[in-house]
Amino acid sequence: MKQIYRDMKKVALLIVFSCISILVNAQESDDKNNASFNLGSGLNFSFNEGNYQFNLGGFITPTYSYRKVSGSDAENTFNARNAFLVLSGKAVKEKVSFLVQTDYSQSQPLLDAWVAYHPTDRITISVGQKQTFLNNREMMFREDKLQFTDRSLLSQTVSRTGREFGVFVESKFGNKFGIVPMFALTSGDGRNSFGSDSRDTDLGGLKIGARLDLYPLGYFSDGNSGFSADLAHEEHLKFVLGAALSNNKGVSNSVGEGHGDFLLYNNNGITKLPEYSKAYVDLLLKYKGFSFLGEYANTSAGGLNIVYVDAAATQILAPQQISEYLVIGDSYNFQAGYVTSKGLSLDFRYESSKPEFDTNLNSLLPDASSFTFGLTKYFNNNNNLKMQASITSIDNSNANNQTVGEFLVQIVF
Repeated sequence: MKQIYRDMKKVALLIVFSCISILVNAQESDDKNNASFNLGSGLNFSFNEGNYQFNLGGFITPTYSYRKVSGSDAENTFNARNAFLVLSGKAVKEKVSFLVQTDYSQSQPLLDAWVAYHPTDRITISVGQKQTFLNNREMMFREDKLQFTDRSLLSQTVSRTGREFGVFVESKFGNKFGIVPMFALTSGDGRNSFGSDSRDTDLGGLKIGARLDLYPLGYFSDGNSGFSADLAHEEHLKFVLGAALSNNKGVSNSVGEGHGDFLLYNNNGITKLPEYSKAYVDLLLKYKGFSFLGEYANTSAGGLNIVYVDAAATQILAPQQISEYLVIGDSYNFQAGYVTSKGLSLDFRYESSKPEFDTNLNSLLPDASSFTFGLTKYFNNNNNLKMQASITSIDNSNANNQTVGEFLVQIVF
């Protein structure tokens, strides 16, 4: 793993030096080629009168965290929560684009690696590893676009990174009444779904899912989508109502974003993995600096008829026991905030989760609720440079209550 990490760093440095070389050469070329840099949009290169475009960017998020669990000593942590490097490009005439996105704060840096074909301006077909739209709306936002210092407990509990490997179809219709249908067919094992080498093979079947977003009053203003805060101060009320459904045919990870974390068997000792379904409904509203995001998630398991926890088929899976393998139940997230014209935002979030079997104290989905207060300073009214602070109180039914405080500075380059 250390060798892989060193190799990734070498690749990153090579990309940086190559782009600097291209930048210098482009400045000396004729008007057909040009290069520029802007905070938030990175290094941009355009060749052949804009027919070929490349971008190198990223962001870093130094973070301080305070965590106190009842009955235990407080923990203080300093780290770089995000250290992203992003390389993207587009061939305009060929109608093809690509993106490679890494996060060097993680042990496995590769997050996104996909190629997309755009048959029309309103249809995109992507193949590769990508941030999926089959989760709740907040999980569709990139890590630098969050309204609070971290994702909601709903997002963290029912998902991981939100990345999957497969085929993604996105479309967009209408103007005054926007309709956005999306469809995905993935491996069902999250990112890096085929493991670290050829011996670590994919498990289970495929995952199929779809999302439909409706914009009854039209789309958000340019540059005001992809995040929940109303940084553009919408002049007219705008909102999007969405729903997503997915079914994963055979999972061996608690949220279907990995494989091999557990195995279940039939009476012949052959692997028999459960089905895992997710359903989401969400609403995002923006108006003159005010924003509201409401999310509901339901997760459930199927295919559990005569399943054993051991290959010898001596211990049958009890009905409630599946909640110790999969995150199943209901989760809610409600968050609201207001951004002033000077970029100061005060935000509030309430969440709750209810496991499907609330009498099982070992359920992976806790019976809990939480409150979060957040304060953010947006410089130039965007996410490119901001400071954020938040305080969260988590009330667990098992009495392991928590208090979490965080402060971070983010710069997108």
